[in-house]
Amino acid sequence: MNKFCEYIRKYTEGKKVCILGFGREGKSTYKILEKYCLPETVAIADLNLVDKEANGLPENIELICGKEYQDCLDRFDMVFKSPGIVLEKSISELKCLITCETQVFFEVYRDQIIGITGTKGKSTVTSLIYHVLNESGVDCRIAGNIGIPVFDIAEGMSDDTVVVCELSCHQLEYMTVSPRSAIFLNLYEEHLDHYGTLENYYNAKKNIYLHQDVCDVLWCNSSIVSDDIPSIVVSVSNTDSSADVYVENGVVWDSDDEDYEIPTDEIKLLGTHNHYNIAIAWDVCKDLVEEEDFTKALCSFNPLAHRLEFVDTVCGIRWYDDSISTACATAISALQSVPNVGTILIGGMDRGIDYQPLVDFLSNFDVSVICMEASGKRVYEMIQASGSFGNKERIHYADHLAEAVKFAAEITPEGMSCVMSPAAASYGIFKNFEERGDTFKKLVSELKN
Repeated sequence: MNKFCEYIRKYTEGKKVCILGFGREGKSTYKILEKYCLPETVAIADLNLVDKEANGLPENIELICGKEYQDCLDRFDMVFKSPGIVLEKSISELKCLITCETQVFFEVYRDQIIGITGTKGKSTVTSLIYHVLNESGVDCRIAGNIGIPVFDIAEGMSDDTVVVCELSCHQLEYMTVSPRSAIFLNLYEEHLDHYGTLENYYNAKKNIYLHQDVCDVLWCNSSIVSDDIPSIVVSVSNTDSSADVYVENGVVWDSDDEDYEIPTDEIKLLGTHNHYNIAIAWDVCKDLVEEEDFTKALCSFNPLAHRLEFVDTVCGIRWYDDSISTACATAISALQSVPNVGTILIGGMDRGIDYQPLVDFLSNFDVSVICMEASGKRVYEMIQASGSFGNKERIHYADHLAEAVKFAAEITPEGMSCVMSPAAASYGIFKNFEERGDTFKKLVSELKN
């Protein structure tokens, strides 16, 4: 039994425990509680029905399901909340301890963790750092918002294991411990349907560094460096040449005089925004691996699905899936990164973000635009109402993705590219951005028939 197993046993011993949300993380929590812990009772609370038999749950496990599933929380000593669950009451109104897998895992292993957050790019940076370390022979694990609950890797940890952990705003929102090595990539308007304001969203993200010690390190985009950071700050930028780490024209300039030239002709990561991601990965990894090993791993790294992913050439058009895009900045980056882009598909769930920066960019970027769904309708109407937008004839509207793909096949010139970079969430239309991207790929493949 390693130190995590001993810790979680003492943490829950004799306690009345509730698992709030029985998805991937909730099931991971139950597995550890069942295997190592001696709580007084364990209950599972979920909006949806939980099948005891299908999930192998014993009879003594209490199930609390339905729309009033959160009314029970104060009956328990501690509640393990899954990231996807939004509390109906504030923590100050609850008598129980609200905790989560990430909180407990970090209490044990924070000195061994490289934590990554940001509005965009965190999955790519997390996967890249892990790939570099793993390919270079470092004992490491990957977990977190990338799709692997931290409890799933806890049993195999040693004192030398490095954990590369992607952290969402929902995972960070109630955290009281920060990783020794933290990365804050960027900040854009996102999740405003939950947080209401950019400030509230930012405050949730800040927990990646607010509880660091003075000797810990935060790699932070230079535009969001603030006075409340308690640790050592390494500022990073691809626009601010005064940053500690600055990347331009494929060269990473480092204040430690350890500059690195990105092998731009050999890597598979598309776009200059990924040079920024590589710059951070380089600075984080340079004291852990040799430069030769970093370059070798970088060149063998395959981009994640739905992130400027090349799909196929169909009807003489190169199609790119950037379904991960939920902000103006990512759609703009897609247009700047995809070669010979002729058409972009934008739009999805309308979360109320400010689309003016995207409209301004499109006004001066010669590309056909197909707007779709609720947010696309708003962008379309903003453009039509603009007195300064150039050549509105290239702006179109399609109700849904299927119609947009068919129309794109008609208007995109042969030899050019079409990218779906929605700058909007997928919820209410698709299960998630992955389903949206898979649907896009399927629609493209059907154009062959």
